[in-house]
Amino acid sequence: MTLRFAYNTNGAANHRLDDAIDLIHAAGYDGIALTLDIHHLDPFAEGWAAEAGRIASRLEKLELGSVIETGARFLLDPRAKHEPTLVTADASGRARRVGFLKRAIDIGAMLRSEAVSFWAGVPRPGVDPAEALAWLDEGLSEVAAYAIERDVVPCLEPEPGMLIETLDDFSKLTVPGLRLALDTGHCLVTGEREPAAAVREFAGRIGTVAIEDMARGAHVHLPFGEGDMDVPGVLEALEAIRYEKLVCVELSRESHRADVMIPRALDHLRTCRREGPGLPEDQETRRQ
Repeated sequence: MTLRFAYNTNGAANHRLDDAIDLIHAAGYDGIALTLDIHHLDPFAEGWAAEAGRIASRLEKLELGSVIETGARFLLDPRAKHEPTLVTADASGRARRVGFLKRAIDIGAMLRSEAVSFWAGVPRPGVDPAEALAWLDEGLSEVAAYAIERDVVPCLEPEPGMLIETLDDFSKLTVPGLRLALDTGHCLVTGEREPAAAVREFAGRIGTVAIEDMARGAHVHLPFGEGDMDVPGVLEALEAIRYEKLVCVELSRESHRADVMIPRALDHLRTCRREGPGLPEDQETRRQ
C-alpha cells in the first residue's frame, strides 16, 4: 500500500495560509494538518465560517485531505501559553477550551477533515490530580459527543508533561468514541515504547498520526535525520496495519525555513525504506 502524507501548518507559521497550502501541494503531499491559529483560519475571527468554507473549497480543488490540530500557543490567552485547558482550575477557562474545541470540530466538519486532534493540558501547581482527571473526563465527554454528532473523529494526543502524557494514560480513559492521536516522536521523549511498537499495539484505536524526528528524552521536533527516530520502522509498521489516513509531518520549529523543509521532509519519507524484500512496489521501482 502507499502511505499518504500531510504537513502541519504550524511548521509554516511565517507564511500566509494560502501560501502554505500552495507549498504543501506543490511538494506533492496528500493533505495538510491545519493548526488553527490567529493567522491560519482564526476560529474566533468574525468571518471564521466564510473563511473555513473558502479553505474547504481550495482543499477540494487541490484534492488535499486534512486533519485539524488545536495546539496553537496563544490563541485563547495572549499572556499564558496553551491556557486555558481542559484541566484549568477555573471553570470558565475550561468552558472556553471546550468552546474552542467545538469550533474546531465545526471547522473539521466543513473541511471534511479526517480527524480533530487535541490534548489534555498541564495541571497548575496545587491542583488535585483526581479533580483534574474529573474535569478532563467531563470536558472530553462533551467534546467527543459533539464531534460524533457531526461525523468528526475526536482524537486525544498524549503529550509529554501533560496530565495525559503516555499511551498508558490514554488507555485508562473511557470516553466513548475518543480515538488516539499518536505522535510517534513522543514515545521517544517519554521512553514508554518504541514508536513502531506503539503503532502496532494501538492500531485499532488510532485516529491520526504525526511523525518527525526526535531525540530520546528531549521534546524537540527535529528534521528527519537529526534525532533517534527509526523512521523506516515506523513507516513499515503503518504499512503493516494498513493505515490509510494522513501521516502528518510536524516540524513546528522550522517555520523560518518552511520553503526548504516542506519538500525535503516528503522526499525523505518517500525514499526512507530499509533495503530488502517486502518493499512497496513503487519503492522497488524507484531503486531500480
